[in-house]
Amino acid sequence: MIKLQGKDIYLAALEREHVKQLWQNEEYDFKNPTQPLKIGYSIESSADYYEDIQKRRKDDSFVQLGIFLNDGTLLGDVALQDIDSFSRSCTVGMGISKMKDRNRGYGKQTLELIISHAFYQIGLERVSADTWEVNISAQNALEKLGFTLEGRARKAVYFGGRRLDVLHYGLLREEWRK
Repeated sequence: MIKLQGKDIYLAALEREHVKQLWQNEEYDFKNPTQPLKIGYSIESSADYYEDIQKRRKDDSFVQLGIFLNDGTLLGDVALQDIDSFSRSCTVGMGISKMKDRNRGYGKQTLELIISHAFYQIGLERVSADTWEVNISAQNALEKLGFTLEGRARKAVYFGGRRLDVLHYGLLREEWRK
């Protein structure tokens, strides 16, 4: 079982009850949207999501871990997705459930742990991340970690009655920790 230890947090496997808790705790920030709303999803749907995680874990193209405070409190989850062992690249995505836990440095610690894991344990050479143009917090966090804005998909998503750009970021292994 993998456990990645940080200063205030650690990353570890999500159990069934953790996934249910994530769904129950999810608070949507309409001022800083990160993804489409999950309207109509029930807590019972979390069991299906957990099964989906288990199926994808058997595939080498996916790593999903829970984000926990050192006291064991579940904060959110992080995933390396679309891992391409031939091209040695992947995308990263992260979510912290409760708004009170956001912008407290936990996301930065999470990304530092998972990106180091991607580069030094899995052996990847590139990590990509996408965010919406209105998610300034994510943009700032990615840039502080060394990601470079590589492109913009203009008006690629529709949310809140308007079209938004998706920003594409990338980080190369040789740029990490310069």
